[in-house]
Amino acid sequence: MPLDVFVLVVVAGLFAVVSGMNDGGAILATGLKLPTVRPATGILTLVAMVALIPLATHQVALTFVNRLATFHDPGGRYAMTIAVMCSLTVVLVLSAKGRPTSLTLAIVGGLTGAGLGWGLPVSAGSVALVLGFGLAAPVVGALVAWAVTLLLLRLANAHSLPSWHRVAFIVQCVAYAANDGQKMLAVFIIAIGTTDLDLGTTALTAALFGLGALYGLPKAGRLLSREIIVSRPLHGVAAELAAGGAVIASAAAGMPVSMTQAVAGALIGAGMTGGGGRVRWYAAVKITTAWLLTLPASALLAGLTAWTAKAIP
Repeated sequence: MPLDVFVLVVVAGLFAVVSGMNDGGAILATGLKLPTVRPATGILTLVAMVALIPLATHQVALTFVNRLATFHDPGGRYAMTIAVMCSLTVVLVLSAKGRPTSLTLAIVGGLTGAGLGWGLPVSAGSVALVLGFGLAAPVVGALVAWAVTLLLLRLANAHSLPSWHRVAFIVQCVAYAANDGQKMLAVFIIAIGTTDLDLGTTALTAALFGLGALYGLPKAGRLLSREIIVSRPLHGVAAELAAGGAVIASAAAGMPVSMTQAVAGALIGAGMTGGGGRVRWYAAVKITTAWLLTLPASALLAGLTAWTAKAIP
């Protein structure tokens, strides 16, 4: 196996584990106040979806690979490796400072910066479109969650809410596997050199993601389930339905969006139905600040690193 392929495969595996740590807990967090879906069952369901859904559609993974920059060009594996490592660096530094952020924003910035730094063709229009969808995700999630919460207040009760939660959780898992989770597959696609995914590749990605989710669940879950809003179980169900619907709609357009952003926005929207005092705005501001820092920091770090690496004889 060529060295550049081996290195990128290792980096892809690391990226899948960190994605599980960063995303897995956030996806499970909204429903932690309901006993309907136990953490172990939730992780197994999410892992199964991450393994199976991309076999039916992986358009979002192809957006990462082809539409932001052309990583199939010579040097594409080196640029992808730099993009992933710089993205992980930014996310881990921000998390260590108590500002957990979106790994999807980081990889979009990293891919764009590494592509420019390495001299690969970068589509400004596609980057702008992806950013537009990313900015809209938490806003749409909030608006939809506000409406869904009001609807559930009329339709759901203590006996039916667990059934609503099961449906909402499945929707959220499908949404993640069809959209946000495919950033992991994009790295494997470049590493193995083909867009024809098989079950072995997706199962390996899902297993590594699951290991990361097991490790990261307590911390990530605590942030979204307790810090953003003073939540009731109904808020979590509404947020899952709203965020899942928004992310699935973006996947249909082939546009990557962050599930954690959509969920955070949806939690705020659900909480607002009970008045703004239910939202812990300091936590929302902390998360938003981290989002605003993530993409430019990843792009700058990856761009400088790629430019320097290419300049070395």
